[in-house]
Amino acid sequence: MELFSIYVIYTAKDGASRTKFLQELHDAGVVAAVRAEDGCIRYDYYTSYQDDVTILLVEQWESEHHQKVHITQPHIATLKQIKEKYIADSKLGKIQL
Repeated sequence: MELFSIYVIYTAKDGASRTKFLQELHDAGVVAAVRAEDGCIRYDYYTSYQDDVTILLVEQWESEHHQKVHITQPHIATLKQIKEKYIADSKLGKIQL
């Protein structure tokens, strides 16, 4: 089985926004909902030690199909609404191990 892994680098509007973004995702149940999805192996957010605006999201799925189904789930709409409030930029990349 070849796992499908991606990362997203978020840039928050400021340090307070980074904290609020992560807290709202947690409080809204987005992280728990994603982790409960079929095929989700890893869905983890990390913060940068060097600055107070960078967030790294690492996602690992059983397959690319599982990740494509993931982005159609209702809680992803919630994530997008929260993201609009606190995030200035995001960049997506694929991880090849």
